[in-house]
Amino acid sequence: MDAASAAVARKPVSIDGLLVLARPDMAGVDALIRDRMQSPVAVIPALAEHLIGGSAKRLRPLLTIAAARLAGARDDACLKLAAAVEFIHTATLLHDDVVDSSELRRGKVAAHLIWGAPASVLVGDFLFARSFELMVEAGSMAALEVLARASRVISEGEVLQLTRAHDLNLPQETYLEIIRAKTAELFAAAAEAGAISAGASEAQGKALRRFGQELGLAFQLVDDALDYSGESAELGKNPGDDFREGKATLPLLLAIARTGAAEKAFWDRTVGRREQTEADFTRAQALIAETGALEATLGLATDYATSAKACLAEFGGSNSWRPAMEDLADFAVARRS
Repeated sequence: MDAASAAVARKPVSIDGLLVLARPDMAGVDALIRDRMQSPVAVIPALAEHLIGGSAKRLRPLLTIAAARLAGARDDACLKLAAAVEFIHTATLLHDDVVDSSELRRGKVAAHLIWGAPASVLVGDFLFARSFELMVEAGSMAALEVLARASRVISEGEVLQLTRAHDLNLPQETYLEIIRAKTAELFAAAAEAGAISAGASEAQGKALRRFGQELGLAFQLVDDALDYSGESAELGKNPGDDFREGKATLPLLLAIARTGAAEKAFWDRTVGRREQTEADFTRAQALIAETGALEATLGLATDYATSAKACLAEFGGSNSWRPAMEDLADFAVARRS
């Protein structure tokens, strides 16, 4: 890890300032979320509450609110868009957990293990539908276009990842293409939608979209590193899920490239064919640590976070939302869950 990465990793980073600034708006967003996840079909609110009612920080809707306020929003037009963003995100989580056969989500048993895969998929569809209702109510065709496009891009990213799973030779460029679509696109759209709701200039809208995209890339890179270094209580999911599912994430790809022929048989068996024993994840962790793959992944995440902060130069230094959003970029790298 270079000096810049180490500095971010060492310093205590908090988004408390941003949470305080956004508290009134986020209370409104939470009220919208809880109102719109209701249904006379009892399983829908029960399943949705299981996931939405967790300890999530709601970073994506928070980003919509922060972008809108940074761009000068004075009304509540951004609240419905922020709630729509959270519904899109929650729907994708429900679908992903079914596809990946995940056991934990946000520290709880995954919904599909309680209500079954069909119910989880269908409630995900319900939340997608609710998100589009909220977008229409927000009354902005431009914001609707941005978030609708994001929904399509996220799906493309997930399918691309599925088709390239277990690929030991996945190029880093393809890996970045996958996470840019499946994760960073919603961060980018969340920020851009906030800018649109505030009537921001074209330059400001582009800057905030770029901020969201770079933030999302940093966030996913750290998530992928944490899968090999975190603890279940911190992550809210089981460490090693990516390894057990054979996902070609950057820490794994770097370790495979750096161990070369010496460990080819191990990687072919455990990732390529997914023939694993209980001891294999521990060995994979050791190889990833020994090769510096974790440090390299976190270093790249730091680069993206730095790039995200640079995007905010479009806005004046007197706006209290700007340093709070800079803290959010640092938090994406320094967090442990």
